[in-house]
Amino acid sequence: MGTICGGVCGCRGNWEVPGPATRALLATSIDHVLPTVARLATAMGVTVHSSPHLAELLDDRGGRRLDVLFQRLARELTAAETEAVRVVTDPPGEGAALTARLLTAPTLAVELARRGVTVEVGVLAEAELWSVYQPIVSLADRSVVAHEALLRGVVDGREVGGGDLFFVAEQAGWLDRLDRIGRESAVVGAADWLGGADLFINVHPTSIYRPQVCLASTERAVHDAGIAPGQLVVEVVESHAIADRGHLVSVLEHYRSLGWRVALDHVAAGWSSLSLLAAVRPEVVKLDKGLVQELPDDGARTVLRALVELAHQLGAVVVAEGIETEQLAEEVTALGADLGQGWLFGRPARPEPPVEETEDRWQPVALSRG
Repeated sequence: MGTICGGVCGCRGNWEVPGPATRALLATSIDHVLPTVARLATAMGVTVHSSPHLAELLDDRGGRRLDVLFQRLARELTAAETEAVRVVTDPPGEGAALTARLLTAPTLAVELARRGVTVEVGVLAEAELWSVYQPIVSLADRSVVAHEALLRGVVDGREVGGGDLFFVAEQAGWLDRLDRIGRESAVVGAADWLGGADLFINVHPTSIYRPQVCLASTERAVHDAGIAPGQLVVEVVESHAIADRGHLVSVLEHYRSLGWRVALDHVAAGWSSLSLLAAVRPEVVKLDKGLVQELPDDGARTVLRALVELAHQLGAVVVAEGIETEQLAEEVTALGADLGQGWLFGRPARPEPPVEETEDRWQPVALSRG
C-alpha cells in the first residue's frame, strides 16, 4: 500500500494513494457546485452526465484529464465546498453496491488530500516557465561579461517571479523538480546567444539529493548547448547554504569536478557570511543588494570594503548587486568590486529568438512535463 507521506505522518499513514481513475461520481446537495464541476470538466474534454445532485465524469484518456480536473477543483472550489461534495472514483455498477459506495464515499477535500493535490500543486502544474537574463558587467569598462538567469512563469494569466514560484514549490514538495527545470531552462535559453560570456544559474542545495544523479540532466543540457563548463557559475544563496554544511560541501565538490564555478550569493555582514566564505571558498562573491544600497553610509562602506578584501584574499571575483545609479557604481568601484549587476546596466529580459529559429524552440516549459 502506498502512502502520501511514506509512513512519517501518523494521521495519514494508512491512506492508500489512489491510482488514475477513468470514471468518477460526485454528489452534493449544494446546487451551484456541480455546474462548476461540469463546466471545468467539459472544458478539459471530460464527458459529463449530470442530474440535480449527481455528476458522472468519464475520461477516455486513461485518467489523465481527471487528474488535472482534481487539481483545478482544488483551486476553484472553497474549502467548505470541497467538504460538501462526496466522491467515488471508478465506482461499481448500478444498484446496492453503488448506493453503499456513495453513502460511505470520502469528501472531495479528503480525496484531494489523498491524492496529494493542493492549491499550490494545481497552480504549479499549469504554470508556464521560462528564463530571463540580467547582464553582469565589468566595472572597469562596463563591458558585459556574464548574464544571470532568473526563472519567470505565468500563473492564472499573470507573470510571477522566481521567488514566488519557489516558495509555492517548496510548500507543495516540488522544489527539486522546479529547481531542475530552472537550471535546464537557463542553459537551453542561453545556448544560441551567450557566446563567450559566463552564465550564472541559481541552485537550491536542498534540491540536490545525490549530485551524480540529480545533476545528470543538467550536465547533458550544458553539453548539448555547447556551453563550456568553465562558463557556468552556480549561485548558492547564503541562507540556503547554512542548513546543511556537509551536504553543501559535497554538492559544491561535484560542481567543481565538472569544471563549473561556485558563487556565494547575498553575502552581507555577520558571522554566517564570514564562516561560509572560509568554508566554501567560492570563485565568485556576490555582495548583498540591501547592503550595497545603503551606500554612501559609512558603516556600509566599512563592511563592504572588508568583505571585498576578504573575498580577494580567497581568490574570488566580487560582484556588487543592486546597482541602480551611477553614484552606487562609483562607490562600489572605489571599494574594489570587480563586477556590477543592477538596473543601471540592464533589467532581466527574455532574449529575442534568432530570425532563423522556429517559434517552437522558444515555447515556455510546462512544469507538468516529466
